[in-house]
Amino acid sequence: MRAFEISAGSTGIDGIRSTERPTPTVTPTGILVRMRAASLNFRDLMVAAGRYAGGTVVQDTIALSDGTGEVIEVGAAVTRFRVGDRVAGTFFQDWVSGLPSTPRASLGAPPADGVLAEYVVFDERDAVHIPAHLSFEEAATLPCAGVTAWHALVSVGQLRAGQTVLALGTGGVSVFALQIARMCGAEVIITSSSDEKLARARALGAHHTINYRTTPDWEREVMTLTQGRGVDHVVEVGGVGTLAKSMAAVAPGGKIALIGVLTGRVGDASPYMLMPRWSSITGIFVGSRDMFEDFNRAVAINQMQPVIDRAFAFDEAIEAYRYMERGEHFGKVVIRF
Repeated sequence: MRAFEISAGSTGIDGIRSTERPTPTVTPTGILVRMRAASLNFRDLMVAAGRYAGGTVVQDTIALSDGTGEVIEVGAAVTRFRVGDRVAGTFFQDWVSGLPSTPRASLGAPPADGVLAEYVVFDERDAVHIPAHLSFEEAATLPCAGVTAWHALVSVGQLRAGQTVLALGTGGVSVFALQIARMCGAEVIITSSSDEKLARARALGAHHTINYRTTPDWEREVMTLTQGRGVDHVVEVGGVGTLAKSMAAVAPGGKIALIGVLTGRVGDASPYMLMPRWSSITGIFVGSRDMFEDFNRAVAINQMQPVIDRAFAFDEAIEAYRYMERGEHFGKVVIRF
């Protein structure tokens, strides 16, 4: 079968190559899936660059964590799926519910191969049915970015109607946060350096938008927009470079979901200002299969349509990486098989 893999020792997109691999063999509890679509996350750029957890990849690894396809064979012990089912793999392996007791392997980072291949075997515990109204391309956006936003705002955040959500940027997680927040009846403030992207966010239902390039003290604008109260939830994808501003923008009792590292991993951001506000920071790292299935039910009931910025052909996978790296996207970048 054809696949794209990250070469051992890779330090960038140039280390991704097209290759031939044997079609995987189904295991007793496994399902063989003919892949139909995949999507990219910022994390995938980090893996290729050798900047993800564990550093440079030490073995050739099939790329990407998020993908969907059709089950074409099931193992003898499989009970959750049948041939013909439309499925997505879960980001983490063997994390069904609750808190993971130990670190779990994640698709597309050693030792776990990813989904940018014509065929993939998932253990049945590590896959979910996808909403019937979504295309394979739309559903391929859900496993990482969608579940992360759901975990942050609903599973942990307990988002309620009438609350206010601040989403930083207009990448995959933040656009999903906007859609989830609107679905739950919350007010949304979103930031970007592009007025064009902010216009698209307003069209999706954002109540307020802030261009952080022309308004660098955006946390003050957030306080103005909320009459000095601040926001109940911050979807913090920037990391240490934006965390101090997020803490300054959160309301009393508010919650900051610490998700991303777009601005780096190291820096100074004293949490002291959270104390007099009784506010908190929670680390969010995608989510469990149960969270994914809860999210899928909400997507299906509300007929939510994920936002796809651009779709690339399978042969254009490396071009998709380069497009993602330029940061021009609004929502998700997908690869169509």
